[in-house]
Amino acid sequence: MLDTHLAPHATCRRLRAGPAADHIDDFADWLHRRGYRPKVLRNKLRSFAAWTDWLKLNGMTGTDFIDGLRACEAYIRMHPRARYQRGPNKGSLTVARLFIRFLQQRNVLPQPSTPPSPSDLWPLLGEFRSWMRQHRGVTESTLRVYDGSLAELQATVGVDPAAYTAESVRRFVLERARRHGVSYAKLTASAVRTFLQFLAATGRCRAGLAHAIPAFASWNNTSMPRFLIPEDLERVVASCTGDSIGLRDKAILLLLARLGLRAGDVVRLTLKDIDWCNGTLVVSGKGRRHDLLPMSQEVGDAIKDYLERGRPSSQVPEVFTRALAPPNPLVPQAISQTVRRALCRAGVAAPTQGAHLLRHSAATSMLRQGASLAGIGAVLRHRSPQTTAHYAKVDMVLLSEIAQPWPGVVS
Repeated sequence: MLDTHLAPHATCRRLRAGPAADHIDDFADWLHRRGYRPKVLRNKLRSFAAWTDWLKLNGMTGTDFIDGLRACEAYIRMHPRARYQRGPNKGSLTVARLFIRFLQQRNVLPQPSTPPSPSDLWPLLGEFRSWMRQHRGVTESTLRVYDGSLAELQATVGVDPAAYTAESVRRFVLERARRHGVSYAKLTASAVRTFLQFLAATGRCRAGLAHAIPAFASWNNTSMPRFLIPEDLERVVASCTGDSIGLRDKAILLLLARLGLRAGDVVRLTLKDIDWCNGTLVVSGKGRRHDLLPMSQEVGDAIKDYLERGRPSSQVPEVFTRALAPPNPLVPQAISQTVRRALCRAGVAAPTQGAHLLRHSAATSMLRQGASLAGIGAVLRHRSPQTTAHYAKVDMVLLSEIAQPWPGVVS
């Protein structure tokens, strides 16, 4: 009920007399269930009342919510609201969008139309995605990355695979690669090559076209790992405050800096992945891999503090959620933003700003403490020892023992 969340006064009367009167009680309860705090909920209902007042003033009824939202957006763009002035503002539009979503979930309003996916526009691409999942075990995230390259292939080369030639597909890959760096070029080549293999396997194009896709040269381990020195790393971790956001950020930073987790590993971590009795956690990494890692006392304490004093009440299984309502799980971009904010708070000038910076810092820290490359590779869950060998370049003590003197120069 509205009266439960907003004391009966003029705002309640305005809402009950406006176009949303038939739904306002259920909408207020719906906002409460989404996790909004009482003060935030009251402010949202007041902002919502400004929007319904505007609808009523402009002669709109309960059948004009979607058109009313668009009209109010245009009105606010043309008439920016002064501070403390009555009337709808951007906050009113935010609550109005929530109200429309609430009505759509209850089928009071039609569901929003979604643009067709590449698979809808090109059914052959949908067959390719099913084939990749069945025969290659590829994840959805990889297939989404492939969609962009293959949709452009269809627009450039055509929709009839039987007409594909070695020259046309090779020219497409080279032209697309010219606009991007080597990593993106290799991704395009991989997507097109795999697609051509699918077409040949299903008899849609002649075999061997995949061999026309060029390989793009790149040299591994040509750069130095970008990492933080121990002093700067500790300053970054210590910059977290004791409030709910600070407790969450500290737990995230320690998972990155002590265990070398990736951003995706952190957001996929669920409550059941943590074994408190044995001090371990299961990491769901790249390529559907599940690895068991030890959880240090420091990391465990940080996660425990966040769960007890910082995590909002939520039914989602993921450990880390948004601090503000609704408490949905975080996305990988939020992990990099957490690192970026911590670097700014600590005043640390980092060579790069992102979650992988702390993963590199974890590896170099283990190497500095005497861990072997094989041990570091096990913690970081590298598939190839060549990937871990990248960190050997930062072990200056070991390199000085094996480095040969330059001819003609006294060492």
